[in-house]
Amino acid sequence: MVSAPPAAGEAARSRRAPGNRDSAGLGVAPAIGFLAPGLLLIGLFLIFPALWTIYIGLTNYTLTGATSVAPAFVGLGNFAEALNDALFGNALWLTLVYTIGSAVLGQNIVGFALAWVLRGARPALRRTIETFVLLSWILPTVVIAYLWIAVLDRDGGTLDLLLGSPGTAWLIEYPMASLIVFNTWHGTAFSMMLYSSALAAVPPSQLETARSVGASGWQTVRDVVFPHIRGHVLTNTLLISLWTANDFTPFLLTAGGPNHESELVPVFIYRQAISSGRLGYAAAISFLLLLVNLVVALVYLLLLRKRA
Repeated sequence: MVSAPPAAGEAARSRRAPGNRDSAGLGVAPAIGFLAPGLLLIGLFLIFPALWTIYIGLTNYTLTGATSVAPAFVGLGNFAEALNDALFGNALWLTLVYTIGSAVLGQNIVGFALAWVLRGARPALRRTIETFVLLSWILPTVVIAYLWIAVLDRDGGTLDLLLGSPGTAWLIEYPMASLIVFNTWHGTAFSMMLYSSALAAVPPSQLETARSVGASGWQTVRDVVFPHIRGHVLTNTLLISLWTANDFTPFLLTAGGPNHESELVPVFIYRQAISSGRLGYAAAISFLLLLVNLVVALVYLLLLRKRA
């Protein structure tokens, strides 16, 4: 019988010691030391701002004036005001329409359609289309906002020239429809890439079987493809919904106008905080938006767990 070398036996006993429960055998103190920088950054840039937002949301803190130096505690007054504010209710409704129209439906459907069509395309054509779609996603938001203003402008806009309808102010007459089309175009690349990866995992034999029995394209997607990518659909919908609901880019196109017709919640918060100077009220609304995001995330997580 060959005994283990003393050094190896000592290392094994060290890993089995009660204080060394990690698989690497580092011990509690070294493990905390490795995690400390990351925890410090999370605390500094995530937890502290969140707690600070909750605190000032309970005060009448303002951007200027006496209450910017010595704010008074108002408790849940800001939250009660927000829930009774018709403009905040309008912003919530518009945000819901914007999120469902441009993310849940727009980006999901267009992204999947592109991924489904391009999987059988020639490599050169596929790469070209994917490059153009990705450009719409990776370009700076200021640049794409300027481009879309040029397209939708009333005086000499590209869309009016193509349709032969000069003088149509799309961003004024149809602000929400313009924003939904814009965000669908802007954010489709992520859905396309995610669904392209998901479709690669669908067994080709099942697709061939569906084709051999005469299944239509929709039947193939519904009965063969979707059961394999259901988890990807839920994950994609969660991410793009949260990104869209917190998107500030529409401000660059319409600034919330005209007459609050495109004033989404992030734009409403900005106006309350910067234009009106009511930082406490804006912080309370930000916290309400955070709660909505958490509820949406929990619903999707429950759906994912149910699927599992």
